[in-house]
Amino acid sequence: MNWLTKVKNALLDRKLLFFYTAVVLLWLKSYIVYQIEFNLGIENTLQKFLLLINPISSALFFLGIALFFKGRKRYWAIIVIDFVMSFLLYANVAYYRFFNDFITLPTIMHPNDAGELKDSAFALMHGADIFYFLDTIILILLVVFRSVQPHQTAPIKKRKIGLVFASAIIIFAANLGFAEADRPQLLTRSFDRTYLVKYLGQYNYQLYDAVTSVKSSTQRALASSNDLTEVKNFVDANQTKPSKQYFGAAKDMNVVYISMESLQNFVIGKKIKGQEVTPFLNHLTHDQNTFYFDNFFHQVGQGKTSDAEFMMANSLYPLPSGAVSMQKAQNTYQAQPAILNQNGYTTASFHGNSKTFWNRDQMYKSFGIQKFFDSSYYDMSDENVINYGMKDKPFFKQSMPYLKDLKEPFEAKFLTLSNHFPFELDKGDVNFPSAGTNDSVVNGYFQTAHYMDQALKQFFGYLKESGLYDHTVVVMYGDHYGISTNHNQAMKQVTGDPITPYKNAQLQRVPLFIHVPGVKGNVVHQYGGEVDVRPTVLHLLGLKTNDYISLGSDLLSPDHQEIVPFRNGNFVTPNYTSIDDKCYENPTGKVVDKQQCQPAGKVARDELKFSDKIVYGDLLRFYDLKGFTPVNPDDYDYTRDKKADNK
Repeated sequence: MNWLTKVKNALLDRKLLFFYTAVVLLWLKSYIVYQIEFNLGIENTLQKFLLLINPISSALFFLGIALFFKGRKRYWAIIVIDFVMSFLLYANVAYYRFFNDFITLPTIMHPNDAGELKDSAFALMHGADIFYFLDTIILILLVVFRSVQPHQTAPIKKRKIGLVFASAIIIFAANLGFAEADRPQLLTRSFDRTYLVKYLGQYNYQLYDAVTSVKSSTQRALASSNDLTEVKNFVDANQTKPSKQYFGAAKDMNVVYISMESLQNFVIGKKIKGQEVTPFLNHLTHDQNTFYFDNFFHQVGQGKTSDAEFMMANSLYPLPSGAVSMQKAQNTYQAQPAILNQNGYTTASFHGNSKTFWNRDQMYKSFGIQKFFDSSYYDMSDENVINYGMKDKPFFKQSMPYLKDLKEPFEAKFLTLSNHFPFELDKGDVNFPSAGTNDSVVNGYFQTAHYMDQALKQFFGYLKESGLYDHTVVVMYGDHYGISTNHNQAMKQVTGDPITPYKNAQLQRVPLFIHVPGVKGNVVHQYGGEVDVRPTVLHLLGLKTNDYISLGSDLLSPDHQEIVPFRNGNFVTPNYTSIDDKCYENPTGKVVDKQQCQPAGKVARDELKFSDKIVYGDLLRFYDLKGFTPVNPDDYDYTRDKKADNK
């Protein structure tokens, strides 16, 4: 026991008093943040214990770096490190308040391009948040007012510093061991960042994320054509045949995609104080030439709208961390715009924001989009702009001259913006009642959704006036959720039900409408997701997809596989919903034996795994597809089209 006494005496050296003060303050603050700001789904006593101890190893390790400094520099080093760790913690707090997720290294590396990260987080900062830097302020005051005694600035022996780091490692190892006991394969099945924070802590998660991000960046260099063979075999084994009834039903027609920002399916048919939120979209659910999919789910990751675009174009999944548009814009893709372009189509995208937003000016080139009408083409005066760009009504109106000028047939994509967090409108644009909750975000959501619905109705009117309506397929989809779990109390008032994890999964339905002139439509109850849209549309246009790498399947096919994986590893099918390794029966939400979910779970995991292999390894560069010419991004130029000046 003598060695334990020596270790204890070494660790309790009075020269370490200021260091331990910083460790304790950071530890307690982190634990308070876990309890107040993050919804980590704590379920048992062990998880409560791990949540309490997991900040300790990080605090000891990172603050321990300052111990190598001498004299008063040591204390200022402790303060700087504490501030950096506090800032990282607070950045996650602000990010989590809207995105209900944690920051990853890729999102930090591109803060200027991903303006959504910065601006949305700023909108959720509170004056009381100064609390999250209170420990740093206390440490500064202790040093400034010389509460640190002279003898405490004496050098610290390397052996004692080594014991601090050894303690950090031992505590982390014990933490990880307990975590693995409660959640086996925690680090190998890490789709869900919430689990990593819950079990390992915010700072350890951030370190793990950095390691995995670096690892992913090396995968392209190590990938080979052999990896593609395995993927191709999987895709071929899961092919579904197109519907004989609908294949080629829209041959040679134009195609217009409309991304309906943040629109979830619960608004369809919803009334607030007797008024329909989306009367135009409600009408389309019964339109004789429109397919309305009422069991369609978004599948985005951190890339949100850009992830939805990626899935629509490529029938591949987004990345588990960061956004494809930021990390893998230079990859080789066989995107739908390129496929259509090589079948005689003009391809274009319309967006009332900067072309660099979500790195679109680079990503679109890899997709084969020929024309990009960004904010430079629009009147961006104050009365036309709010939040992240142009209001939907002037956006559609000002887009029509450019759309009519496109050589037919064309594929054009429109990205709406008005129904975007924080869901605010200029007073003159509000003509819908508040939902009457105590949550301004939820109240505003229904008002901005109503505004977007009016804009969509006007756009359909423009199509009819232009003569394009009768030979143009219109695909409208909700790109991702608008209301996160941070607003569960207000949503309970709106829906009338508590928002349980099962209920929240069901709320991830987003609307999908496919309007096909001359084709009898209906309400389609098939379960599907954004990854399924590309094969559905290509088959309607009469284009075969057998040879393309697609992980989705035709929603109109009688053989469509109704398994919808989410990017965090959860999934939903007509019969079951899997959330955090729990299997729920539909529609009761009753927890059943996990084995009921296992067959679908394997398919979901395989699809995510093979998609990640394709994207991280840039595997399509090895795929020599007959009849398809690989896209050369250098062939595309998105500088302003001078012809537009004459409009």
